[in-house]
Amino acid sequence: IITLSDLECDYINARSCCSKLNKWVVPELIGHAVVTVLMLISLHWFIFLLNLPVATWNIYRYIMVPSGNMGVFDPTEIHNRGQLKSHMKEAMIKLGFHLLCFFMYLYRLVSKLL
Repeated sequence: IITLSDLECDYINARSCCSKLNKWVVPELIGHAVVTVLMLISLHWFIFLLNLPVATWNIYRYIMVPSGNMGVFDPTEIHNRGQLKSHMKEAMIKLGFHLLCFFMYLYRLVSKLL
């Protein structure tokens, strides 16, 4: 969110912003897919069903990158067609999702310990 906000305010250029963001796309995809599979294996159905749409969206977003682009975040297209706003919106939704998951996991941890 901070990197996209810096790009929006023109503090950094589009190429450095996109290279910073693209560096984290694959680790995020792998991490989220692993957590989703672990929830399926451990039979935590509610958390699995909560994580499944986000994992599917990450995979879809990675697969649908047009050939010739730098990655999910492309510096030549990030200012076109409102992509910067949509990336900011997606980042805010993911932040909310991860905060929700953090508190759910924390609650589950504390309830198991007591």
